[in-house]
Amino acid sequence: MNRKLKLLNKDIKSCTQCPRLIKHCRKVAVEKRAAYRDHDYWGKPVPNFGDAPADILIVGLAPGAHGANRTGRMFTGDRSGQWLYRALHKAKLANQPDAIDRFDGTELLGAAITNVCCCAPPDNKPTTEEVKNCATFLSRTIGIYQPKVFLALGGLAWRATLKYSIEQDWVITPSPRPKFGHGAKVKMTDGRWMLGCYHPSQQNTFTGRLTEKMLNDVFKTAKRLAK
Repeated sequence: MNRKLKLLNKDIKSCTQCPRLIKHCRKVAVEKRAAYRDHDYWGKPVPNFGDAPADILIVGLAPGAHGANRTGRMFTGDRSGQWLYRALHKAKLANQPDAIDRFDGTELLGAAITNVCCCAPPDNKPTTEEVKNCATFLSRTIGIYQPKVFLALGGLAWRATLKYSIEQDWVITPSPRPKFGHGAKVKMTDGRWMLGCYHPSQQNTFTGRLTEKMLNDVFKTAKRLAK
């Protein structure tokens, strides 16, 4: 693994900037969900997943309480991850379709996954201050991966990625700013792209707001734009 990425991931795992989030992650790890009573929970900030550089950087919201906060790897061990890794595998961006735990041999191919917030927040809602505290990690992540395409899963990830891109002068701020939407695209001044996608949460997949075809099509677009 890239030396800078190793250092970044080490810094993420040891971060204690947000007491509310650290307390919540540890509480969930102790109380556990009944189905995972015998599991050893990770219970702390979750590092990036995927080797650098990567053409496509997937930007999510935050680790799931009983997914990544349990397994210690992005989008691993919950229903959102099941959808995401199936789509990654179908797009030939992952070596296998199932992600169970961080020891299962899953590898990403030309892609990487990060989150706007590195800790699992109560009710999946980090505060503005908590997102701000993680902004340095997101900045360092982007600098190391140097992606050609940002794939933002959900509105918060879209806004955080857009904010960083504007600060880097990769996006000339239009009025109004580009709005998040599934399949929304923004071409940046240096040739990079930002692409929007509904988050593969149960709220979206159970209701049909996000279908497997929609998710697969977004990854096809991401691969095309990365070329």
